[in-house]
Amino acid sequence: MNNATDSTSSRRGFLSASIATGAGLLATANHVGNNKAIAQEQSKPALAPLIAPPEKRILLSCKLSMIKGDIDGKPITLAQRLSLAKQAGFDGVDFDEAGRFTVDEARAAVQESGVFCHNAINHAHWDKRLTSADPEVRKAGVANITHCLRVAHAIGGSGVLIVVGRGDDGTEAEVNARAHAEIKKLLPLAASLGQPILIENVWNKLHYDHDAPPEQKPTKFIDFVDSFKSPWVGMYYDIGNHWKYGQPREWLNAFGYRAVKLDVKGFSRAMNKFVDITSAEDDVPWDEVRKGLDDIGWSGWTTAEVGGGGVERLTTIRQQMQKAFAV
Repeated sequence: MNNATDSTSSRRGFLSASIATGAGLLATANHVGNNKAIAQEQSKPALAPLIAPPEKRILLSCKLSMIKGDIDGKPITLAQRLSLAKQAGFDGVDFDEAGRFTVDEARAAVQESGVFCHNAINHAHWDKRLTSADPEVRKAGVANITHCLRVAHAIGGSGVLIVVGRGDDGTEAEVNARAHAEIKKLLPLAASLGQPILIENVWNKLHYDHDAPPEQKPTKFIDFVDSFKSPWVGMYYDIGNHWKYGQPREWLNAFGYRAVKLDVKGFSRAMNKFVDITSAEDDVPWDEVRKGLDDIGWSGWTTAEVGGGGVERLTTIRQQMQKAFAV
């Protein structure tokens, strides 16, 4: 073998050795990298199982704000409060104190308690109104609802209740236009998180005549919801709120698919005040409510919105709701 051949052979041997060494180093690096990635993945906390409600046509819940925050005078945690609703026999809770907690705090409490929370609200919508003439107030209102949407998503819910504002913030055309513009800003987030924005009918002089007698029609409320032409805007129909103004069966038939969830309270037209659900003073025609729900094939969440307390009081409310809905 001559020198040229020796040199070529040596280069080939060096290159082969280098390739083999490089391949070995790469394999070692990949092995180390893979092991590191696996170790990192294994070090992550396991995802908590989803909290699921029972499968029922009509599900019963209460507002979080109805659940007392102490036992024998000693404060209890959010998870413990949620557990009281479960002890009282409710299927879930409407998380109506969303503004008091971070997304992580709300999620952790739901997972710890094992109680399903189907909705989020923050009562700041009464002050941070989307109908306000002040753009800064409306901006704060959008931020408030944005937080509620994120909380609802984090806890596994299926909607956010909002009060859009007050009718006396301006003319009917002005307040509707302001609220419409602000809600439209929220629809991309609502859609991305799968959380419909559900407008409640309340005593806010909007979409009804506050000073007119009963037998009013829900046309203005329907027109406002329909103006969005979006599946991400619906109704959280409060039965007791508008028994003062109209017939619930008629309203349910008019609402149809728009009525996604229901708030429940008793009301006495005779005494013109809210009362316990199905109490002797409550003249809400619950049989007509049930017929209205049957008419439109309704199923979903019903939420009590009355004075609450501990397990005993919450149990009484749950039993009243069962009587109202015959479940």
